[in-house]
Amino acid sequence: MDSVTETFDALAGLLAEGGVVVLSGAGLSTESGIPDYRGPSGVARRHTPMTYQAFTGDPVARRRYWARSHLGWRTIARAVPNGGHRAVARLQRFGLVDAVITQNVDGLHTAAGSEPVVQLHGSLDEVVCLDCGNHTSREELDRRLRQANPGFDAVVAAVNPDGDVDLADREVAGFRTVDCGFCRTGMLKPDVVFFGETVPAARVARCFDLVEGARSLLVLGSSLTVLSGRRFVIRAAKRGIAVAIVNQGVTRGDGYAAVRVDGPLGVLLPALADRFAGVSPVPDVAAGVSGGWAAPVVGRPAGAGPTGR
Repeated sequence: MDSVTETFDALAGLLAEGGVVVLSGAGLSTESGIPDYRGPSGVARRHTPMTYQAFTGDPVARRRYWARSHLGWRTIARAVPNGGHRAVARLQRFGLVDAVITQNVDGLHTAAGSEPVVQLHGSLDEVVCLDCGNHTSREELDRRLRQANPGFDAVVAAVNPDGDVDLADREVAGFRTVDCGFCRTGMLKPDVVFFGETVPAARVARCFDLVEGARSLLVLGSSLTVLSGRRFVIRAAKRGIAVAIVNQGVTRGDGYAAVRVDGPLGVLLPALADRFAGVSPVPDVAAGVSGGWAAPVVGRPAGAGPTGR
């Protein structure tokens, strides 16, 4: 039996037991036209994400963010679920996946039909007033920003995973922001967790509860570079819960994985869902897998820590 089949069988074997919780990252949404930060389409090398401190403390930085996000939001809003999102939803319908925890803010799991979904870092679909706490839709803010900036026609150079885009400073200079439409003076912020901001404690607690109640944790499209997501892998390993990782490229959680697959999610996940629907036994490597498939990790219990520590 070749390594591709062995790896696929090992992954399918974990899912067949049911009780799976999915932890997804930006790599799952790249095939929907939204780049990730560190994978093959990553933008980390050229883009520094907005921090909470800069957004709230620097009016110039805040104006720059809203000008860029105003354009980037249109790309996020047009994005549709890809085969990977739909496959996860199918696995939920088959009763194998209990819940999804996503680090993404694009809403594509929900659009694909997954339920329940915990959006760890929030959603770009909503805007919150930092003064009065009122929530409004991003569509409403988009309408107000268009009215306040009728001549704003900047050209987007690149869209980032958080909905931000790259724009020249001269194109940002004349952009006008708007205040809260409810209290009239409050500072508006997308209802997402910026870098340097803390994920709400209740949301984190819910995620830990889901992980601790799972039979296995399936990581999809995340490099696990940021502790915000990696902590769930660490908690699963400490509890003896099997961890499987599917990602293009290495991750900081590889040492915890009972099974690790390096390959495109858009090929693997639909094939995995098809297997449980009785359609296809093994993904067609020639049809789209690039960079090879990593053999399953063997000889190390699920609860073991990373090697080399």
